[in-house]
Amino acid sequence: MEHTMKNAAPRIAVLGTGANGSAIGVDLVRAGLDVTFIDQWPANVEAIRRDGVRVELAGETTVTPVEILHLCEVATLRRPFDVVLLLVKAYDTRWAAELIAPYLADDGVVVGVQNGMTGEAIADVVGEHRAVGAVIEITSAMYTPGVVERHSAHDRSWFAVGAVHPAAAHHVETVAGLLRHAGTVEATDDIDSAKWMKLILNAAELVPSAILDLSIADCARYPGMRELMLEAGNEAVRAAQLDGATIRPIFGMPDTTPETFVETVLDELLAHYILTHSRSTVLQDWIKGRHSEVDELNGHVVATLEQHGESAPANAAMVELAHDIERGELTRGTELFEPLRARTAELRTTTTRPNTHGGN
Repeated sequence: MEHTMKNAAPRIAVLGTGANGSAIGVDLVRAGLDVTFIDQWPANVEAIRRDGVRVELAGETTVTPVEILHLCEVATLRRPFDVVLLLVKAYDTRWAAELIAPYLADDGVVVGVQNGMTGEAIADVVGEHRAVGAVIEITSAMYTPGVVERHSAHDRSWFAVGAVHPAAAHHVETVAGLLRHAGTVEATDDIDSAKWMKLILNAAELVPSAILDLSIADCARYPGMRELMLEAGNEAVRAAQLDGATIRPIFGMPDTTPETFVETVLDELLAHYILTHSRSTVLQDWIKGRHSEVDELNGHVVATLEQHGESAPANAAMVELAHDIERGELTRGTELFEPLRARTAELRTTTTRPNTHGGN
């Protein structure tokens, strides 16, 4: 399939149209762009096809008709896409990239608008010249098919965009221009560091709040939890440094140091980017009975530190409890605070590192 963006408006696909994918996709559609939604949740596809996408933001509601395909309908496509925004879960990255690769223009680009370190998986599938990474900070939820509860207004939605490898650098401004319809965008030549900064924040907020079955804000206020959240984040800082990342500001936050980064970015998130009732994506997955990204977030911190002969007690304890919850052996709730605290303390005092990457 040959196509180029040089002489035509780009054809865009949003692959993964849950809360954030639908929110971004709607912004692009309402900007007059050629956008196709693709999703794997049958009820969501059916609801959007029938009723459009309903976005609720700050007391206002919009309904936007869009073109949407189920995964099984991708094989019917005849024209290639110039830009594919990938908003599937991190653990779905490789197969999703494989799915869309035959429908990507020769000089098209796949953009991993995701949590986790997914850039290399995308580049492996579609080529280094067609892979761009992105950091996303939009808070939203989708509990009802086709209905997005967007908690972050456009001036509090933030992206960083950068080429996974230099061969894709020519795509960065095109992608940044598209995402500016959805929020503030920073172009960067060090997307790996930016992705690590978001992973650090994710390690501190997403799984811990889900384990206690609390909103992110309520979790940070729960007695003793802020300290565990900061510990998990600081372990992630150490992992990022050992992996070669530069500790740097994101979200337009003030300058910071490795020692203060976690507390600064967590406070920035709580003050400006979420609502008091905003639940983490991990908790939203568990409410729907789905597997979460715990292994790609806190588990990645554990694995990275293990590769360098170091441990991550807080993250390892969070992974263990998350696995137990996903297996149905534990029930999420504030009664898990003490087991989480105790297991973290136990792991601090042992040199034997448990296998934290088992199945669910």
